[in-house]
Amino acid sequence: MERRTSPVELLWDLVFVFAITQVSTTMSHDLAWPSVGRSLLLLALVWWAWSAFVWAANAEEEDSRLFRVVLLVALVMMFLAGVVLPSAFQGEAAAFVASYAAVRFLHLGIYVDASRRGHASLTAIAGFGATVAIGMALLAIGAAVGGVGQVALWGTAAAIDYAGPAWLTRERLRGLQRVAVSHFAERYGLFIIIVLGESVVSIGTAATNHAITASLLAAFAFALTITIALWWLYFDRTAAWAEQRLRETDDPVLAAADAFSYLHLLLVAGVVILAVGEKAAVASSNQSLPVSARLSLCGGVALYVIGYDAFKWRLGGQPSWLNATAIFVMAVLAVVTANLAAWAVCGLVAMTVVALCVARTLHAVRADDERTPAAA
Repeated sequence: MERRTSPVELLWDLVFVFAITQVSTTMSHDLAWPSVGRSLLLLALVWWAWSAFVWAANAEEEDSRLFRVVLLVALVMMFLAGVVLPSAFQGEAAAFVASYAAVRFLHLGIYVDASRRGHASLTAIAGFGATVAIGMALLAIGAAVGGVGQVALWGTAAAIDYAGPAWLTRERLRGLQRVAVSHFAERYGLFIIIVLGESVVSIGTAATNHAITASLLAAFAFALTITIALWWLYFDRTAAWAEQRLRETDDPVLAAADAFSYLHLLLVAGVVILAVGEKAAVASSNQSLPVSARLSLCGGVALYVIGYDAFKWRLGGQPSWLNATAIFVMAVLAVVTANLAAWAVCGLVAMTVVALCVARTLHAVRADDERTPAAA
């Protein structure tokens, strides 16, 4: 069963462009650790809602009118969740939970319909459906409690929701469905483009209402170069390689869940954190960056590369010393660039990521040449 992304799924993705922007904007307003933690918790919830519908869509018939209608209803509910997301810990928790829970239960409904059509296992669905229900109940209780209790209960809810297919019902998950590989890999690649696009928007909006100076243009160009390099890292060869590896694996459901649904969250979180740092760097291009902004800029890239390496490793690749070196350099730059102007910090980060891309590309080309027999 092979298929590609449908137009209604692309429309669904637009809501998540908005939701990711809301997370990034919320994080950029307060880079204290508690605020960053709450923002990342909201990102984890948003990601899991999107990922859940990828699986349901993968099991449904492409021309199913029921799926289309339910996805459009879920789109409206997710948009409402995105609207109140910045205030989810400040008085709008109930509205966020109500709209978010509706999205999650609509997803389960679609899955039940897919099982009725013989495309998914009802036993597996019931297994992780129970953890979804528990997670949504904890979100509701947390919304009523508020304060520190809300954060603790929402964190527990996310942990249980994520643990459902990852651990609690993992053996059942093997028989969940037949994975339509092209559609599945394409959907996750599109989400990486969504978050990279959000970082481009952050760079552009940060330059608005600022005088055009050489330092601002330099920060703008270097920040955009970082985003382009991260795109290159994923899409130059890895995306196609990962799709082929998923097609060849003996355990496609678990490989897809681990490599895409779980490990891609590291890539997404990395870009969101990076976008906050890029925005701060462009807005204060000729000034030194505070430690929180430097950690966002360098830490976002490091987290993306960690996720990238783990994603490849899960699909049969080998951990790369090139990636490890880039991660180490990011850690060093976060410490030693305290007195540099923001544009210069961006430049050093951009040089590192571009060097990583060049090194990986040359390594791949040499490997291809070694596998190709010489012409007679």
